[in-house]
Amino acid sequence: MAERQGRFPELDNEEYIMKKAILISSATALLMAGGIAVAAPGDRGMRADTNADGAISRAELTASLNTRFAKMDVNGDGQLSKEDREARRADRSAKRGERFAKADTNGDGELTQAEMEAARSARRAERFARADKDGNGKLSQEEAQAMHGKRGDRGMRGKGHKRGGHGMAMMRNADTNGDQKISQAEFTAAALARFDKADTNNDGKLTKEERQAARAAYKGERNNRGG
Repeated sequence: MAERQGRFPELDNEEYIMKKAILISSATALLMAGGIAVAAPGDRGMRADTNADGAISRAELTASLNTRFAKMDVNGDGQLSKEDREARRADRSAKRGERFAKADTNGDGELTQAEMEAARSARRAERFARADKDGNGKLSQEEAQAMHGKRGDRGMRGKGHKRGGHGMAMMRNADTNGDQKISQAEFTAAALARFDKADTNNDGKLTKEERQAARAAYKGERNNRGG
C-alpha cells in the first residue's frame, strides 16, 4: 500500500477524487449542452433552435448553455464546484426517495413486484401523455421522435463515465486557469469552440448538413479512441 501511495498519491486523496468528479459531471453537462447541439442525431440536437428556422445560431446555443449552467450552479456563485455537485447528488437522492414512496402504495417500506410493475405502467402512461401534444390518444411520428429523443438524452447522461474521456479532455481545456472549477465563461467558451469548429462556412449557424458532418467526425474520433 505504501508503494501505491508513493506512486499514485491521488488515489488516496479525497479532494483529488472529488475535484475529478466535478470535472466529470461538468464534462457530461458540456457534452449535453454544447455537444448535443453539434453531434446528436435527430430532434435532440435541434432543441436549441428556438426560432425553428432549421439551424442553430451561436446566440441560440449560448442561451441554451446559460440555462444548463444555471441549473448546475446550485449555489449561484458562477462556477461549478464541489458544493454544487453535492447539492445535485442530494436532490437526486431525494427524488429517488419520492419515487420509492410513491410506488410503495401500502407504505410498508418495501416494493412488491406488483407495486413495481404498477409504478412502471404509471410512468409509461405519464410519458405517453406528455408526448401526446394534441391529446388524441395517439403519437404521430413527430411526437414519437421527440419522446425518444428526450429518453436518449437521459441515456447519454447515464453513460457519462463511459464517454467521459472525450468530455474530460474538453473540460481540461475549458479549465483555463487550472483551478479545477468551471466558471460560466469557461463552460461557455469550451462549447462555443466546438460549435465554431463545426460551423465550416463561418456564418454563425449550424445547418443540418454541418451537424451531420460534425456528428460523423465525432463518431470517428470516438472509434479511433476505442470509445
